[in-house]
Amino acid sequence: ITRTAVMGKQIRGQRKGRGSVFKSHSKHRKGAVQHRALDFAERHGYIKGVVREIIHDPGRGAPIARVVFRNPYKYKLDKMNFLAAEGVYTGQFIFAGAKAQLKIGNILPLSAMPEGTIICNVEEKQGDRGKLARASGNYASIVAHNLDEGTTRIRLPSGAKKICKSTCRAMIGIVGGGGRLDKPMLKAGRAHHKYKAKRNCWPKVRGVAMNPVEHPHGGGNHQHIGKASTSKRDAPPGAKVGLIAARRTGRITGGSDK
Repeated sequence: ITRTAVMGKQIRGQRKGRGSVFKSHSKHRKGAVQHRALDFAERHGYIKGVVREIIHDPGRGAPIARVVFRNPYKYKLDKMNFLAAEGVYTGQFIFAGAKAQLKIGNILPLSAMPEGTIICNVEEKQGDRGKLARASGNYASIVAHNLDEGTTRIRLPSGAKKICKSTCRAMIGIVGGGGRLDKPMLKAGRAHHKYKAKRNCWPKVRGVAMNPVEHPHGGGNHQHIGKASTSKRDAPPGAKVGLIAARRTGRITGGSDK
């Protein structure tokens, strides 16, 4: 029986699936950043909290506001981690609910906001506690309401338009920490410390700089890919490299469609 020898070895993308040294560095993180769990108070009125402190979360560009609410059902305080919108300060009252005021830092359903409102930490589905426009300096904006279907069209930071239920909540304002990318890194040491707080994903060796055994783009007398840089969506692990399931490649020409 003739057996064909399997060539090559696991590439970096396959090793990442196992975890080990590629796990996120979450020891000093401050916990999940999300809205309050959707309850009666938020659906039908509002609830008041106060910003106790604004803190840094390692591995995250945006600052976090520690907001304290009184629990509506038990004698205790609920401490929440919210994304700090630009302009939020310690001691500020934060109101969350359908009847809250239209003010920076407050959390309202999309149906309670007029078109053109600048929002962040938007829920994708009602009650998921915030999924969209969460990175520092990012924001989404309300484009239009469809009252018949109970949906709202929003513009995401990427420029894409998305339709969400009008009952989804969002915080009013822009995420704090904007302009973070305006300052250049300048030296490798700064990149080292930035990614040290996140996870093992830097420095990143290019595939063309590797040997054929380590990457599909490796080898050759010059650093060149030697085949199409695109790969199909269902390519097997180890071959799924480069531009995965690319709709188009090359330079983007022409005006913007925004």
